[in-house]
Amino acid sequence: MKLYTYFRSSAAYRVRIALNLKGLDYEAVPVHLVRGGGEHRQPAYLGLNPAGLVPPLEDQGQVLTQSLAIIEYLEESHPQPALLPAAPLDRARVRAIAQAIACDIHPVNNLRVLQYLTRELDASEEQKNAWYRHWIGVGLQAVEAMLAGDARTGAFCHGDTPGLADCCLVPQIFNARRFDCDLSGLPRTMAVFDACMLLQAFQNAQPSACPDAEA
Repeated sequence: MKLYTYFRSSAAYRVRIALNLKGLDYEAVPVHLVRGGGEHRQPAYLGLNPAGLVPPLEDQGQVLTQSLAIIEYLEESHPQPALLPAAPLDRARVRAIAQAIACDIHPVNNLRVLQYLTRELDASEEQKNAWYRHWIGVGLQAVEAMLAGDARTGAFCHGDTPGLADCCLVPQIFNARRFDCDLSGLPRTMAVFDACMLLQAFQNAQPSACPDAEA
């Protein structure tokens, strides 16, 4: 397997965690999203993924895109260890937490959105950061309520083994810290994050451990 990745990309980070949790070997192919105007905008890369986003995963001659779809593919093709619980209602809950992060929080704070705010709408750095922190706060408070209000939350988002929702949560917290977001009102969320970061699969996937990591 070949994963086209960028060390700071939350979406690529999710897939790196999932691959590690499943113990799958892969080749990391760095795609720099800033240098030279962004390698993801080059024709060769757009031929791989017309959306110009990371992370594509290449496997068995096919190119898969969209991080959640990739993780679901890994779950179906390599079912153990499982990243989704067995019961349909539990699976729906895990997917809901994952999508609250990947579909509600992340898209409005993605690099291309932040670049549009500053380059096209002339937002200042302070205004851009205020935008980021606002949507992080709104989104993570919702995630906190989902975790704190359900007895199925354990050491991880669902029970006592890491899964799909945790693959999404950890990258979002990393980015929130990078932008100095206030995380003090998220005790259950941060407890799950801390539990995740005790595991080697999460440690090895973090940005500083990537071959393309920068200061």
